[in-house]
Amino acid sequence: MLVTQMFKQKKAHRIITIRLETTVQEAAKILQQEHIGALMIMRDGALIGIMSERDIVRAIPKYGADFLSLTVEQLMTRSVVTCGPDARVHQIMQKMTEGHFRHMPVLEDGKLIGMISIGDVVKTRLDELETEGAHMRNFIAGVE
Repeated sequence: MLVTQMFKQKKAHRIITIRLETTVQEAAKILQQEHIGALMIMRDGALIGIMSERDIVRAIPKYGADFLSLTVEQLMTRSVVTCGPDARVHQIMQKMTEGHFRHMPVLEDGKLIGMISIGDVVKTRLDELETEGAHMRNFIAGVE
């Protein structure tokens, strides 16, 4: 399955972005309110970073309690792995597994068009396996 097909099946397809000067506390509040795990950081329409729950957790031992007043720019992941709308689910799953990350922005012609989470990938893959299993059962039973 392609990312474009996955987007059609997703319930929500909203991209939430924040600015570099947003504090970590503000970013954490947005993550909690929106029930999401990562925020995209944009500058002049271009993706320049990502702030995930993991970035926040990693900051706690490094900066202590003061980390909440830091800006997103100080903690964000700058080297963001992205994919295009024609990427296949199994390719995304492999990249996420190898890179130990759970969110992947989707770019088309350099423009951010969406985000794929590991939850999206797993749900899509499970749906694919369920469909394949049903086809196999029907084939064996001579239904198809």
